[in-house]
Amino acid sequence: MDQSQIYVAISVVILAIVAAIIIFIAKKGRESGSSKLTVLSFMFMISGIIFGEDRSTGYGLIGVGLLFALLDMINKFKSNKYN
Repeated sequence: MDQSQIYVAISVVILAIVAAIIIFIAKKGRESGSSKLTVLSFMFMISGIIFGEDRSTGYGLIGVGLLFALLDMINKFKSNKYN
């Protein structure tokens, strides 16, 4: 990784932490909204796009994001089916 990619990685981590704090503060008292897996999936997919110069890293991050999105869909389907 060159120096610009390190700066981008640090920026993504800081942005993710700030977004998580904002989501958890805003989510108090509300039931609807994005789940934690949805937010995590979105962050991995965006990271995969940002680090797309290296194919294995980019596709790997997008794949992890897709996996989290599928797990979130399965969890929501199961919780709606049995309620």
